[in-house]
Amino acid sequence: MDFKKPRGTRDFLFEDMAERKYVENIIRGVVESYGFKEVKTPIFEDLELFTSKSGEGIKDEIYHFQDKGGRDLSLRPEMTASVARLYNNNLQKTAKPLKMYYYGSCFRYERPQAGRFRQFWQFGIEVIGGTAVYNEAEIIAMADNILANLKLKNYEIAIGHLGIIKGVLSHIGIEDEIQSQIIASIDKEDYELLDSLLSQSDVEDYYKNVINKIISVNGTRNDLNILKETLQDIPESMEALNELDETLKCVEAFGCSDYTVKLSIARGLDYYTGLVFEVYVSDLGAQKQVTGGGTYNLMGLFNSQEVESTGFAIGFDRIIEAYHKQKIEVEDNDTQRVLVIPIKTDFRNYAIRVAQHLRGHNIITDIDLKGKKLKKNMSYANAHNINKVVILGQQEQEDNTVTIKDMNSGNQTTVGYDEVIDFILND
Repeated sequence: MDFKKPRGTRDFLFEDMAERKYVENIIRGVVESYGFKEVKTPIFEDLELFTSKSGEGIKDEIYHFQDKGGRDLSLRPEMTASVARLYNNNLQKTAKPLKMYYYGSCFRYERPQAGRFRQFWQFGIEVIGGTAVYNEAEIIAMADNILANLKLKNYEIAIGHLGIIKGVLSHIGIEDEIQSQIIASIDKEDYELLDSLLSQSDVEDYYKNVINKIISVNGTRNDLNILKETLQDIPESMEALNELDETLKCVEAFGCSDYTVKLSIARGLDYYTGLVFEVYVSDLGAQKQVTGGGTYNLMGLFNSQEVESTGFAIGFDRIIEAYHKQKIEVEDNDTQRVLVIPIKTDFRNYAIRVAQHLRGHNIITDIDLKGKKLKKNMSYANAHNINKVVILGQQEQEDNTVTIKDMNSGNQTTVGYDEVIDFILND
């Protein structure tokens, strides 16, 4: 039978993994420099963890199943809810703020298309507790640092605050369920549906205009001042607007001033409560969003003390796609890679001893135990980006030496067994 990979999944070959590891390590380096520590959660969770906040409708978009014990489970469609569950189970009494990051695969049952797969990878961070304004500003600055360190070009950071629009909806008495539908219509930029929902809720034209003014803001921090007069009689919205203004000032203090204030950002998940932000790379077309997040509160799911949290997730696969679109080259890895070649089977045991000696000093070492011709071994070394080959024959075995050939220069040097480590590492 000819087996093929499942629809919406991918195989990653050597070059793919080298590129992905390079990107992953850059992201890890930045987040760890901000004091974040790694956590890991299960790939599957109780189905209710994801349906409690997002509704039963999400079942159509995720992989869910019953195990042999009849428990309803789901492959995780995202990781924020899992991290909130991890916090509730293990970390409630830990000193705040908690600064965590994670990296792993997620699964969604949707139509595969460019930049969208059924198995995909997320790299995310969460800050639980602490001061919201500073947490928000720090993670936006950190997202900016990550993309800059990845050398991505022409990315746009857009920042909004759901509290502004939710404040208006609450002020005019819109029920929570309808509010969620209205927010979803804004998130999808379905303004016909938005108008229909507002009309069905008997929203006056005055407040329709207020909502349209809010979601039309797409500029700078100064544009918030224009809204203040419109919102002065809606205390909930004014409070959110002032919070956003304070956060943006703090974002600028972190050195991140190239952003857009975009109040139509709604995000696709119901649990966001305050600041929201997204990052776009226009080269990716319709799937241009590479990062998104904000402030949320999921702790109500667990009957535990509510604690405000802030986080974001990087669409790792879209970062890789942006690398390809922008033709960004992965920097050369200067790690020494060595191939040990015994020129006859009689010298294999000596070759094994040399290889283990190199590996014991963290030198990446391959060895030919098949007995290939020297020419084929050289071709193998070139194909696998091996820096040096160690050639072992009768003379080397008798003298307890090794002959080292540099694959770049072609130079060949014989050194003692005890000198080989220093020679390779310091050459």
